[in-house]
Amino acid sequence: MYKLDTPSLLLDYQKLLTNINEISSFAKEQAIAYRPHIKTHKSIKIAQLQMEAGAVGITTAKIGEAEVMAAGGIKDILIAYPISSPDKIKRLVKLLDQGVHIKIAVDHIEALSYLQRELEHTPFTLEVWIKVNSGLNRCGVEPGKEAVILAKEIMTHSKLKLGGIFTHAGHSYAAKTMDEIERIGHYEGRSVVESAKECEKEGIRIPVRSVGSTPTYKRAGKVAGVTEIRPGNAVFFDAIQAGLDVTSIDRCALTLLASVVGVYKDRVIFDTGSKTLCLDKGAHGNQTVTGFGHVIGHPEIVIERLSEEHGVAVLSQETTLKLNDKVQIIPNHACTVVNQFDEYVVHENGRVIDVWKVHARGMVK
Repeated sequence: MYKLDTPSLLLDYQKLLTNINEISSFAKEQAIAYRPHIKTHKSIKIAQLQMEAGAVGITTAKIGEAEVMAAGGIKDILIAYPISSPDKIKRLVKLLDQGVHIKIAVDHIEALSYLQRELEHTPFTLEVWIKVNSGLNRCGVEPGKEAVILAKEIMTHSKLKLGGIFTHAGHSYAAKTMDEIERIGHYEGRSVVESAKECEKEGIRIPVRSVGSTPTYKRAGKVAGVTEIRPGNAVFFDAIQAGLDVTSIDRCALTLLASVVGVYKDRVIFDTGSKTLCLDKGAHGNQTVTGFGHVIGHPEIVIERLSEEHGVAVLSQETTLKLNDKVQIIPNHACTVVNQFDEYVVHENGRVIDVWKVHARGMVK
C-alpha cells in the first residue's frame, strides 16, 4: 500500500463494512428503514453495499447524484433538496421515465405550482416529502402548523403525492457535549413525528417519518413514530465525528496517503494541501479538531496550515519522519475530501484489494 503514489484516497474495507453494518443493525433493532445519504461517498459500489446490508433506497443532495446512482441500478432515491427550476424538473421527469422511484423535498407552496406545471403533460405523479426545520434554520417549514398548511396544499395538486415528512439536524455538529447532541436528536425525531400527527388529525396520511444526521441518528431513530434514518458520514466517519465524541478515531475508514516533501527543524511538509484535505475544522461555528487532519501514529505532528498543494505541520517534539516517508491522514471532513478524488484505493490488512470509482464526484447540479 505504501508503494502507491501520493496523494491517494485510501478506504479500509473492513472498517467500511463494520460502519455499514452498525447502521443497518440499529435500523433493524428499531424496526425502522435505513436510507443512507450518499453525498459522503458518491460511489455506486458503496451504495450497492449499503443496499445489500438492508437499505430501502438512498438519499442524495442533488439531481446529478441521483442520475448517477440511477444509472448504476439504484431505483429508490430521495433527493433531499428543494427543487423548483423548470430545467431541473424536466430532469426529474426523465428519471421517472426510467422507472426510478424518485421523491423530492418541498418546503414552499410556490414550488408546488412549478412542479405541477411541468408534470401536467406527463403520465407521472411525483412523490414529495415535506422538509421541516428541526433547528438547523436552513431549509424547511416550521414543525406543526406550517407542515399541515403545506400538506393541505400538496393535496390540491393532481400531479403530486405526499409520501413523508423529514428533517436534518445538521446543527448537531455545533454541539459542545454528547448531552446536547442527545437533546438535538430527541427534538429532531419529535419535530417529524408531531408534524405527521398533526397532518393525520386533518385526514392526511404520512407514511414516512424520516430523520438524518450522523451525530443524532441513534437518538432520533429511537423516537416513537420515526420510521426511517438517513445518516451519511457514518459510512466512513472522520476527525470531526471523533472530535464530537460520536466515534473513536480508530473507526475512521477513510484516510489520505501523503508523502513527506520537506523536513525542517520546526516543521514537516506533506503533499496534501487544501485541494486534498480541504479547509474544514468543524461545522456551524464549532471547531472540533486541532489542525487539518489527524496524522496516524505521529502525535508529535499537527497540520497547522494548508496552502493549495502543501500541508504544513508543526512539531511538538522531534519526529522520526524523513524525506519521502509516507503517512496516513484521517481527514477532518470526509465528504468534502472524497469530492476531490476520482477513485478510492481499497485496502484490507495493509494490502490493496481493489480500486473503486467516485462515480458522482462533482455532481453539484
